[in-house]
Amino acid sequence: MKAANLDYAQAPRPAVVFGCLMPAPWLGAAAGLLLACGPADGLPHRFAPLALASVHALALAMLLPVMLGALFQMLPVIARVPVPRVRWLAPFVALAGAGIAAALAVGFVGAQATAFRWAAMLGLFPLLVSIILLSAGRPVARVDATTRTLAWVGAPLLLAVAAGIGLAFTLGGGWTPSISTWFSAQLPTLLSLHVAWGLGGWLCALVTGVSTTVLPMFWQTRQLPAALQRCLPMAHWLLLFAFSVVAVVFPDHRLASFALLPWLAFVVLLGISMLAAVLRARRRHDPHWLLWPTAIASMVMASILTAIQLFQSGDAPMALPWWIGVLALVGGGVLPITAMLGKIVPFLVWLHLRRLLPPRARVPVMQDIISPVRQRQQGWLLLAAFVVLLALPLAPAWLARVGGVLFAASNAWLGYQLLSALRCMLRMRKQGGLPPRVPRD
Repeated sequence: MKAANLDYAQAPRPAVVFGCLMPAPWLGAAAGLLLACGPADGLPHRFAPLALASVHALALAMLLPVMLGALFQMLPVIARVPVPRVRWLAPFVALAGAGIAAALAVGFVGAQATAFRWAAMLGLFPLLVSIILLSAGRPVARVDATTRTLAWVGAPLLLAVAAGIGLAFTLGGGWTPSISTWFSAQLPTLLSLHVAWGLGGWLCALVTGVSTTVLPMFWQTRQLPAALQRCLPMAHWLLLFAFSVVAVVFPDHRLASFALLPWLAFVVLLGISMLAAVLRARRRHDPHWLLWPTAIASMVMASILTAIQLFQSGDAPMALPWWIGVLALVGGGVLPITAMLGKIVPFLVWLHLRRLLPPRARVPVMQDIISPVRQRQQGWLLLAAFVVLLALPLAPAWLARVGGVLFAASNAWLGYQLLSALRCMLRMRKQGGLPPRVPRD
């Protein structure tokens, strides 16, 4: 999307967006420390208590606040539609994500049923946010892939959160006996819907839809083919909806698994097209550019491995689901979001200072707000953590500690850089900007 189509006058106050973005890296660091310090029993099994706790800590405490904060910014700027009551919602986004993640960690690792009930009750907040996003998206002019994504993105979040609440209440024994019996029988289906709509309908659809604007704007990539862009995001959601119907109607049949294959094939096709565009980007020297091709390749590999897993028998290796989870969440989620944070936060600081300070005041360029050298170093540290996490099945107990520490360190470093950008903005606001020097005769 061209810059001329962006209406920055509609942007919310910086505190609204920063309140969601700034805590996220530190909460991601907490997720890494949880993996490093928690009991490694059962790893790399996907249902090991520490694996479940770490996955939800990463998804809810780090990724969810960043994605919601980005939506609070993009809906008014790109779609020209403000989010209702955003000033009241934003302060609780990171707090709610961290609270749900903490409750689930206690529930999974400590086997505390009460913690699951707390997680389910706290989950009502993101459920409310998804409804508000849906209502905000109704008047959006759906002119391209990004605006179509913004218009309907509340729906997959609603489905993923609703399924998660049902699972949490069931694990916590929060239903009446008759309802609990019904939910217990539906656990495999609920779990499939929760994962499909959380990773596919929410994370994958939002990242791919937003990237059609972000990648050309910041990394100067070519646009995706027009036919493929017209499929976004509805191809994600319609194919996942078809899978959901089959999973509900035939919960114990192999047909439910194979119904996911069309969506996986679409993700592979989309990922190959995105990878071709990113590899030919003009700004390949950018410090975080490497995170994008790695993220897209991870998305493709996660889809391929998932398709392979569908054809595996019951004695499939435990490493396969672990690899799929790391590729999807860390590769397809943390890497692109880190790259976008490294661009969006300095840009928002620059934009706010440009609007606030006098016309002749000197505003630092984005490269001075966050050092590109430090961004590159942080990106390499994150990639090192990614590789170690992928290798975890080789030595689960030891590599869980190493990978968790590296992941925590990379996110803490990102958090420090974002705080540096915020300090730069506050310092310039306090000083009122410095006028450019006038040469003397």
